[in-house]
Amino acid sequence: MPIYEYRCDNPACTGQDARYERLQRLHEPDAPCPHCQVPGTRLISAPSVAMGGSHHLKEKHFSERGFTQYKRLEKGVYEKTAGTGPAIISDPGD
Repeated sequence: MPIYEYRCDNPACTGQDARYERLQRLHEPDAPCPHCQVPGTRLISAPSVAMGGSHHLKEKHFSERGFTQYKRLEKGVYEKTAGTGPAIISDPGD
């Protein structure tokens, strides 16, 4: 269930900044202010998005999808850590 942010429509409300939050379903009616019980207006807020992408950086993830991953050893020299391809890539100009 999402958390909705509301603004109290009562100008005389003594609540903190006249804003409050409620955890409720989308189809539920607007929640009243917890301080004055006057119905509030639902505000549009930025969503909270949690991303857990650390598993995308693992060598197994690259190999299973046909990619090759290299790690820099020194300037112009890279060593393969996952996938198929040459074990070491180096710049012949160095």
